[in-house]
Parts: sequence; structure tokens; C-alpha cells
Amino acid sequence: MSNLYWLTDEQMARLEPYFPKSHGRPRVDDRCVLSGIIFVNRNGQRWRDAPKDYGPHKTLYNRWKRWGQMGVFTRMMEGLSTGAERKTVMIDATYLKAHRTASSLAVKRGNLGHLIGCTKGGMNTKLHAVTDANGRPLSFFMTAGQVSDYIGAAALLDELPKAQWLLGDRGYDADWFRDALQEKGIKPCIPGRKSRNEPIKYDKRRYRRRNRIEIMFGRLKDWRRVATRYDRCPTAFFSAIALAATIIFWL
Repeated sequence: MSNLYWLTDEQMARLEPYFPKSHGRPRVDDRCVLSGIIFVNRNGQRWRDAPKDYGPHKTLYNRWKRWGQMGVFTRMMEGLSTGAERKTVMIDATYLKAHRTASSLAVKRGNLGHLIGCTKGGMNTKLHAVTDANGRPLSFFMTAGQVSDYIGAAALLDELPKAQWLLGDRGYDADWFRDALQEKGIKPCIPGRKSRNEPIKYDKRRYRRRNRIEIMFGRLKDWRRVATRYDRCPTAFFSAIALAATIIFWL
């Protein structure tokens, strides 16, 4: 029995509306190529090591690169997440280890254009995420590893859905963030920092649900090309994250 991954007819039917239109010569079979792209990203393989069943590795890589630059994989995730439970949303961030093949330029010049930065754990990229009440991702934002959670929170503010509650850990305890949420009609469920003079009251029972976003990060990292960043190009790496989120949580 083959261990190769193949998209089903039902999954292809849900994904096809987000495929770009083919111009000129017809494309190589979408199911074969996309299944191969998923296989490579999930198993952390080099493109040249992709199984022959998926066709030439150059075809897989060229499709991956072209569709990534077009934002196809991000649109898949955003489009399929329209049925999310948005009454309560959660925000958090995690570190993703950068392999030396991705971080070599950043080491030389500290080039933040690659969104890789030096932390205590080495060279990392930080992934900021907003999820629905069930821990399914709605939007992502990438920064260099040393960037604070505040930066990610500010970047994701405009993408927050019309929710009643937002759950976050004490790393998001800032007066400006709480005020911004209240302006949007969202109640923050965020514990206060220990340095505060007056304790912050929050719904501890509701806060326990925040572990679902941590579980989401763990499942994303099951994909080896997400857990370890091999791609120097941030667009390619972000595409891998969006594709993993789509396959794991929205198909």
C-alpha cells in the first residue's frame, strides 16, 4: 500500500475555486502536483527528492514558487475559513527554527528582510496567529524572532473578526491593546502582568480554552517544513504555513 499523500475528489472540489486560471497550454494535473507539494512540505524533503509518482520535481517546485508569489495558498486558507466560530478568538505567537540554509544571509548582516532574527534559542522566525474558538487559524503574521508580541498584535488588529471575546496570555497585557480591543467591541480575556500595581480581573474559566491555540501550533509543527524553516524567501515559508493550516484545519 502506498504511503504517498493524495487529495480526494471532495478536497479538490473545495480547493479548485482558488486555483488561478490556466492560460495557453493546459497545466499539468492539479491533483498530482498539489498532492506532491503537500507531501514535500509535510515531510521536509528537498524538491529533488520528491517521489516520481508526482512527476518531475521541477514541475512541483515551479508551481509551488509561482502560486506562492501569487498568494494562492493564503487565499485558500482565508477562503475556507469563512465558516469559523468567531464569537471568541484567540491570539498567540510561537518560534519557528530557521535552518542555516535559510538564515545564512541574516547572520552576516542581520537582514530583517528575511524575517529571521537572533534569540536565545538561535536564529528564529516568530509566527503570530489569530484563531477561532476551536483553535483553527484565521490569520497569520510573521516577524523576525526577536520582535515582541506587541508588534504582531498591532499588525493583526485590523484583521480581527467581529468577536465578543479575545483570549491572550499576559504577554499581550498592554493598556493600548486593551483599549484598541474595546474600541472594536471586543472584551479582552488577558491576565495582567505580575509587575502591575493593581491586579487585572479576567474570566479564568473562559481563559482555559486558550490551550487550543497552543495545540494548533503543535499540529502545524508536525509539518517539517513549518517546524524548521528551510526557505530563505519569507513568501515561500509563509505559503508553507498557510498550506499546512488549510490541509490540517479547513479541508
